Amino acid sequence: MSILTVKNLTHGFGDRAIFEDVSFRLLRGEHIGLFGANGEGKSTFMQIITGQRQPDEGSIEWAKYVKVGYLDQHAVLEPGMTVRQVLQKAFEDLFDIEQKINQIYLDMAQADENEMTQLLEEVGELQDILEAHDFYIIDSKIDEVARALGVNDYGLDSQVTDLSGGQRTKVLLAKLLLEKPDILLLDEPTNHLDVEHIEWLKRYLQNYENAFILISHDIPFLKEVINIIYHVDNLQLTRYVGSYEQFQEVYAMKQAQLEAAYERQQKEIADLKDFVNRNKARVATRNMAMSRQKKLDKMDLIELKGEKPKPKFDFISARTPGRYIFQTHDLQIGYQKPLTQPLNLTFERNQKIAIVGANGIGKTTLLKSLLGIINPIHGSVEQGDYLEIGYFEQEVPAGNRQTPLEAVWQAFPSLNQAEVRAALAHCGLTAKHIDSQIQVLSGGEQAKVRLCLLMNRPANVLILDEPTNHLDIEAKEELKRALQDFKGSILMVCHEPDFYQGLVDDIWDFNGLLA
Repeated sequence: MSILTVKNLTHGFGDRAIFEDVSFRLLRGEHIGLFGANGEGKSTFMQIITGQRQPDEGSIEWAKYVKVGYLDQHAVLEPGMTVRQVLQKAFEDLFDIEQKINQIYLDMAQADENEMTQLLEEVGELQDILEAHDFYIIDSKIDEVARALGVNDYGLDSQVTDLSGGQRTKVLLAKLLLEKPDILLLDEPTNHLDVEHIEWLKRYLQNYENAFILISHDIPFLKEVINIIYHVDNLQLTRYVGSYEQFQEVYAMKQAQLEAAYERQQKEIADLKDFVNRNKARVATRNMAMSRQKKLDKMDLIELKGEKPKPKFDFISARTPGRYIFQTHDLQIGYQKPLTQPLNLTFERNQKIAIVGANGIGKTTLLKSLLGIINPIHGSVEQGDYLEIGYFEQEVPAGNRQTPLEAVWQAFPSLNQAEVRAALAHCGLTAKHIDSQIQVLSGGEQAKVRLCLLMNRPANVLILDEPTNHLDIEAKEELKRALQDFKGSILMVCHEPDFYQGLVDDIWDFNGLLA
């Protein structure tokens, strides 16, 4: 039975087309991976099927009484709540039933015999619902999921306004999993999870009885949890049944067949045009030439999709710094209270270091403390001489109405427009991306704009906070190559071992540094 049916969907932003006459269906129990390059429309598709965006054309039809749970890239939490209160909202309908039961018991005090019988029957039915949904062990269920996703690390009584972006995302993911909807819609759920919690989520989704649609550029994760792929490519959504490897084989075969058919048709067109040109002026062969021309006019032309620009990242090296980049002396980082033990760290010239550890334990805070953005609670940071630092932030404010062209031009006013466009194209952005507002670009496209800003300023130290979040496979591979070629020092927070292995020469495990 179909849970979701999408028919003839067409959508775009201005003159930039995203989908063209797309159809899609989701059946009960299907585990779908929505796969495609940055900017192809994966998050936009999620927003359309959840009603956050209205398509230009087409219909979206959900089955009746389907409960949908959606985790998007930019999810937010209501201020003034604790983590526990947010997680309890997953069972809001059950708490409403409990309140109704309590009200019925109050009503019993004024009820006659007939009314009492009816009220007792109603209480019994409502009580059965609570017991069927394990209402009386809710707290243990909350603790189980919170522990599995690392939410317990910062406490269920913490105010949500005190949490980092990654911590808030984990809370929302925990709430979503506790709700157990009929369909899960997950947009990059692993972006803010460390290896241990990704493993738990992988096992959870492998055993998930209901349907889900997953967007993820973490291919090892995606491969192990999905059984159907919808490939978003060139304005279309194409369904592939089977594993990720089978999808790659079938897609490559289809592309080869299309290219072969295109070459055959181009040869046929050339032969027909040559015949028409040679024979249209001759009386004896004019009718044959006209017949060939009619065939040309009616031919359904095969089109190959335009080659998308591939990102090419190169970081400009600044002059050589002193021997020491950062040295910390009994440094304790945090906000109201210390997050770590006293740290005595040394980061030297030409070192490439990955910082790993559970999400929300202070890795980003360490970077900001080293850079002087946040004052330490105790101790000090000594910066080296002649530092030229390039900083890639994990989180940037939403709602940027600038275009990439305006943002880069503002940062580098000495460049002319052609040079700015060339720099952005170098990062894999098309002309339509360059002239669109940054706020309507995908997470991966926005990351490429920020990498462009980083690449065009000489640096001898790169401080990178989760640089792979939202990037597609091709962009990750190119970024890794560029960082391997970079002659300076790198200090990087990253949760993807496949990315930092072979790139860094040392790993700082933050799990052992907690207060």
